[in-house]
Amino acid sequence: MHQSCRRKHDTRLGGVAGCSTGEEAYTIAISLHECLGDNLAGKEIQIFASDISEVAIVKARTGFYTKSQVKNVPENILEKYFTPTVNGYKLKRKIRDICIFAVHNFLTDPPFAKMDLISCRNVFIYMDSLLQKKSLTTFHYALKENGFLLLGKSETTVPAGELFQSFDKAAKIYSRKQVSGRILHSGVRSDEKSKIPKTPIKRKEIPKEDFRKSAELVLLSKHTPPSVIVNENLDIVHINGVITEFIALNPGKPSFNLLKMARDGLVFQLRNACHKAKETGSLIIKEGIQIKNKQNISEITIEVQPLEDTAEPYFLVIFRKSSSRKEDIISTAAASDDPRNTVYLKRIEQLEKELAKIHDDVNAISEEQEASNEELQSANEELLSGSEELQSLNEELETSKEELQSSNEELLQINQELLNKQLQINISKNYTEAIVATLREPIVVLDNDLRIRNINRAFSNKYNIAKHEATGKLLYEIQNHLFDNIPMRAMLEKILPEKIQLDDYQISVNLLPYGESTMLLNARQVTNETSKEQLILLAIEDITERKITEQRLQVLTDGLEAKVLERTVDLLTSNTELESTIKDLNDANVQLQEYAYIASHDLQEPLRKILMFISRLLGLKENISEEALLLLEKISKSSIRMNTLIKDLLTYSYLKNTERRFVVTDLNVIVENILIDFELLIEEQNAQIEVGKLPVIKAMPLQMNQLFYNLISNALKFSKNDGSISKVEISSSQMTSNEIKKYPTLDLHARYCEIIVKDNGIGFKQQYENKIFTIFQRLHNSDVYNGTGIGLAIGKKIVENHKGIIFTEAKENVGATFHIILPM
Repeated sequence: MHQSCRRKHDTRLGGVAGCSTGEEAYTIAISLHECLGDNLAGKEIQIFASDISEVAIVKARTGFYTKSQVKNVPENILEKYFTPTVNGYKLKRKIRDICIFAVHNFLTDPPFAKMDLISCRNVFIYMDSLLQKKSLTTFHYALKENGFLLLGKSETTVPAGELFQSFDKAAKIYSRKQVSGRILHSGVRSDEKSKIPKTPIKRKEIPKEDFRKSAELVLLSKHTPPSVIVNENLDIVHINGVITEFIALNPGKPSFNLLKMARDGLVFQLRNACHKAKETGSLIIKEGIQIKNKQNISEITIEVQPLEDTAEPYFLVIFRKSSSRKEDIISTAAASDDPRNTVYLKRIEQLEKELAKIHDDVNAISEEQEASNEELQSANEELLSGSEELQSLNEELETSKEELQSSNEELLQINQELLNKQLQINISKNYTEAIVATLREPIVVLDNDLRIRNINRAFSNKYNIAKHEATGKLLYEIQNHLFDNIPMRAMLEKILPEKIQLDDYQISVNLLPYGESTMLLNARQVTNETSKEQLILLAIEDITERKITEQRLQVLTDGLEAKVLERTVDLLTSNTELESTIKDLNDANVQLQEYAYIASHDLQEPLRKILMFISRLLGLKENISEEALLLLEKISKSSIRMNTLIKDLLTYSYLKNTERRFVVTDLNVIVENILIDFELLIEEQNAQIEVGKLPVIKAMPLQMNQLFYNLISNALKFSKNDGSISKVEISSSQMTSNEIKKYPTLDLHARYCEIIVKDNGIGFKQQYENKIFTIFQRLHNSDVYNGTGIGLAIGKKIVENHKGIIFTEAKENVGATFHIILPM
């Protein structure tokens, strides 16, 4: 809480203890605004918020919060009570003026009074019960008679339950109770003051047992009578001798307080003597005090001596006994004329003395108490008055400080904005000057009278004039009136008054030593940011060479256009002739294909008859000589090879002209069916065929069947004849993008699979790789290995029909590996 000011009419004061960075205080202020609305007129609300952290208080006073800190604040509240900034939101002045922030520790600093509401949320959770009680008594003192206390959800007023009563249990709101007993500024009642530990006054360092040494010196001088040492609260801290005649333990909870342990008749005198010893700081003696113990009545003397040179106040209480037995009193009374009267008189005299002493002591104590009360009352009034003045002064200072701080912040902000603008102007100026200086075109800045204010390096070099020579001169006067062009001058003089601009305005000047030159002018109105003077920015471009070049290009273009036209006519004629030639070739190709088909078909018929007749002749081999049989077998083999050749030619011709109908084709099924056809051959050669998982692709199934048939057939045909086992391995894998990049003819956006057919046959030299895919090209004699030389050519054509590639890797007498890459 902060010190409150002197109240104006209808002022409401509230405090927020432990306010941190101010969110709670501002929330209360906004809530009051929302609740009261128009009823705020004529009322003044002041919220004093305090915290022990100076850093937190400085932030709270600014009233600025980031976007993340106000993310839970409703949109309508943000618009009504906050001003948006670049990095967050700042509370408006009407809310910030309600809240005053100050550094304050409510546990140690003086409390403040006359508060209508105190909010202390989530602070008690960091305190033990003793500090909580001290805090609650402070808040009780600070609140008005019907004031309210607001605590956190997990906090309560139990440590000082006699001071507050629950007003709204769920909301943790408590109201102040009226309690008896005077409330001290420390927040502790006078009758409870002795229960709270005192903060010892720092004195010079004295050992812990210093009071015993001091007491022993006194006792030695007094022949060590029964005594006790007590502290300022009259609690016994040490006992000397046997003191059971004077003090004793009472039933109930044990206590070492001297007044609670003293026997009948001693309490009053002990309290009185100890009080005087505290006040005077000197030895106090009380004599003739009668105490009754069983059948004996004893007279004792009490001495209370303050101990010197101790860390805290301590007192030595000494008991001296002078007893008279009951029998002695009776015998004395018997010796008199009227023993009963003598005893009564003696007793009355003694009581009168005691009563007189008591009266004197009571009067003295009353006078001292009244004087002390008056002094305390006067001091209290002065303190209250001073506190209110200090509160008022402090509030005024805080208000002035906040106003100064606010003004200072505004001035700093304005100053920063001015500096930023000045920096931007300087940056823009430097940027513009750098651009103008580096432009290849000559640039000149003119004032309203067409006098030169500035020129760039290109202008200086182009027209051979230094910057200091040109500055201040009229544009049309420099360099022997080079720019003394009447139409140009008239146009430039209109720019500023009429706010016009020149775009690509051409003039002719006699530029020595080059002669007549053509200049292109562009002019704009510009403003000097410093002086706000209106200037003309003029760009002058020499386009003489460009015009000459354009003229030459025009002449050249005219000649080229004629030649292009002539060449175009020739190309059109050639294109027509080429189209006619292509048509003739296509017609010839069709006819050739038809002829090849018919020829091959007609050739097959006599071959079939030849083979039939040979078969019949071989059936009559008993009547034929061996030489004739040998010739017939050779004729049969040649005819069979001729028949195979014709079929392969038909197949090859068909591959060029077939309709390409692609369907989903499972290559595993294709290969499986082919291997069934080769079962007998595989058994004869004792060959091993290993087939891995093959892909499913879009292809022409018949052509795929022919491709793999030829490849497997070649692998079995060209096996070694050295008795080794023939092996054929068929595998596949999907290609990665990096692998596809190795083949320029492949589409980088398509997916491909690579199929490998590997054998361990006779192989061939790698230099013949391309030859084996050429039609009718053979690497081996037909007498050793059967074949027409068309199978691999057919395979290559099939792969090309599927937009793939095929190549081989081989080594003679090791084997061959065929790579087929097909799109998936």
